[in-house]
Amino acid sequence: MNKELVEALDILEKEKGISEEALFEAIESSLLTACKNHFGKADNVKVEINRETGDFLVYAEKEVVETAEEVEDDVLQISLEAAKKITSKAKVGDIIHVEIKSKEFGRIATQNAKNVILQKIREEERSVVYSQYFEKEKDVVTGVVQRYIGKNISINLGKADAMLNESEMVKGEVFKPTERIKVYILEVKSTPKGPRINVSRTHPELVKRLFEEEVTEIKDGTVEIKSIAREAGNRTKIAVWSNNPNVDAVGACVGMNGARVNAIVDELRGEKIDIVNWDENPGLLIQNALSPAKIVAVFADPDEKTAKVVVPDYQLSLAIGKEGQNARLAARLTGYKIDIKSETQAKDAPGFRYEDYLDDEEYEEYEDGEYTGEGYEE
Repeated sequence: MNKELVEALDILEKEKGISEEALFEAIESSLLTACKNHFGKADNVKVEINRETGDFLVYAEKEVVETAEEVEDDVLQISLEAAKKITSKAKVGDIIHVEIKSKEFGRIATQNAKNVILQKIREEERSVVYSQYFEKEKDVVTGVVQRYIGKNISINLGKADAMLNESEMVKGEVFKPTERIKVYILEVKSTPKGPRINVSRTHPELVKRLFEEEVTEIKDGTVEIKSIAREAGNRTKIAVWSNNPNVDAVGACVGMNGARVNAIVDELRGEKIDIVNWDENPGLLIQNALSPAKIVAVFADPDEKTAKVVVPDYQLSLAIGKEGQNARLAARLTGYKIDIKSETQAKDAPGFRYEDYLDDEEYEEYEDGEYTGEGYEE
């Protein structure tokens, strides 16, 4: 039977991920519980289990007294005559080990012991699952849509279920049962009923992690995602930087014929993604962030974190974007409060001078009140 016990524990360890040591401790605890139920107390009871063979020994530590009449508590004491039957060397005052036969336990004690083992297995199983998903917190996993619970969705992640709350869903996205989707793990909490996992489809980090999975250069650290701004379901802007001058950061993220970025767009159900180059120069970064609009001039104040941008008249609506989306995302991406004006608006503004917006090289391209530099004319 002991051999079968070891084999059973080995199978549990492989299938459930529960360590054999934890299971042996559960068995020890269950035997102590059975002793307590059988004898009323078990303070002096010890359990030893051989981890290799599965052999176990349950014994009580009892004090040897002179005669049977002097035994006040037969759970804690034993007469010298009875002790001599266990070991001939016993003498009054010794503490000897008296083996307890687990077969003698009653039905209730045995049932309680069984419940202790099962409870420990359930606790360890929940602990293993919690640890597994806690390590994946702030990461992307693939799950299977199970069912709608009100306006929330239950998603099976394999060994545990996650909850996609309505507030973390992209507006307009509808999922069908058994559909496979990728979600971002926001939080993993341990509860008495197992881990509670909250996931998101709207978090900006979802896009970042998808790029890390899809783009090898990001995974190996050649290309970094410096900043990201997202309006879930509509558009995302990411600023990327290459640590290798021979690697084009934007090109690496876009992939051959747009294969890489298109795979992410498909996963996000058609959400538009703008990939721009990061630049330590805030003026150039803001210019890149406002892409695809052409920029005439940028004046950035790093201290105030504000920027004034001048665009050609015909580019104003493009720079601002539908309902201000392009400008809003650019502001989030760069961390600057951006004020966009057309050339006509800028010229009419009090105290406007192009030299305030252009560096010396650019100012040389400003002639007769009009800027003729790159990006002005298409």
